[in-house]
Amino acid sequence: MEKKRSGTGPKRVASKVDVEPLVLKPKKVGRALGGIASAKKMTPAQRTARAKKAGLARWGLKATHKGSFMEAFGIDVECYVLNDADKTAVISQRGMGAALALGEGGRALPRFAEGKKVADALGAEIIEKLSNPLIFKGDIPGVKAPPVGDVYGYDVTLLIDICKALVMASARGDLLRSQANIVAQANVVLAASAKAGIQGLVYALAGYDRTKEEVIEAYKMYVREEAREYEREFSPELYEHWYRLYGLTQPERGRPWEFRYLTIDHIYKPLANSHGKVFDLAKSTKQASGESGNKIHQFLSEVGVKALRTQVGKIIGIASVSDSRAEYERYISEKVYGQRSFQFK
Repeated sequence: MEKKRSGTGPKRVASKVDVEPLVLKPKKVGRALGGIASAKKMTPAQRTARAKKAGLARWGLKATHKGSFMEAFGIDVECYVLNDADKTAVISQRGMGAALALGEGGRALPRFAEGKKVADALGAEIIEKLSNPLIFKGDIPGVKAPPVGDVYGYDVTLLIDICKALVMASARGDLLRSQANIVAQANVVLAASAKAGIQGLVYALAGYDRTKEEVIEAYKMYVREEAREYEREFSPELYEHWYRLYGLTQPERGRPWEFRYLTIDHIYKPLANSHGKVFDLAKSTKQASGESGNKIHQFLSEVGVKALRTQVGKIIGIASVSDSRAEYERYISEKVYGQRSFQFK
């Protein structure tokens, strides 16, 4: 039988741990104290920047300014400035595709990047960025406009990276012939951006503050210059297809007289679905100028540069998938003239 402990036995002395157990401070308290101490060492500007960063983490990215390329350039490209520390300039995902002449649908750019040759040309880093668009609130406080909610977009510098990658891949011969018009567009974007950028840098360093109108007009001028450079002669690929499809022999100098009619009927008349109006306008402008020796498409810089580029690319695409003249002309009737019959003169 177990003996009971008597009250006269040695008395156990309580340790400090037993009486005053060690209480660890919650980590958040430690962080808070550390944050307070850190804030005391900051300048007012640093504290403001830190508060903005915390606000972004809590409330997310928002657009502070919004614009569009539509009025100045005629293409539906929405652009924004975000409320992050870098004031990131952003183009919407749909707008990025339109800027590259891929079409204006929201999925145009991702679909384009999914192609094996294009994906290889862009590389893992660009593909990763395309897979993770910036998501931000597109509604501008105080501006009366239909609500847009969340917007998917990309830092505008990604457009430059994509253009560089496409141009380099084209130079290596890694892209399809049918993508030549997209490469030409990439060249235009690169060259115009570089010229406008270096001009803007000089103005900033010299202390000249340009107006918004001056900035837009300068970029438009550079786009027009670069577009004319790449459209001075139509892509040799188009002529190669016409030689093949129409069984024409390539002359030692110049081009066959038949190409004149093909160019008018397949490029100028259906240009921008205008039923010949753009062609007539360009022709009248040419006649009014008195410079009869110049080519008609050189007068399109103001009335249809983008339309001309798109139309040439469209015809190259149709020609590249056609195995015969009959098939090519059937596609022209269906895709270009909307079922209207077409016959080569």
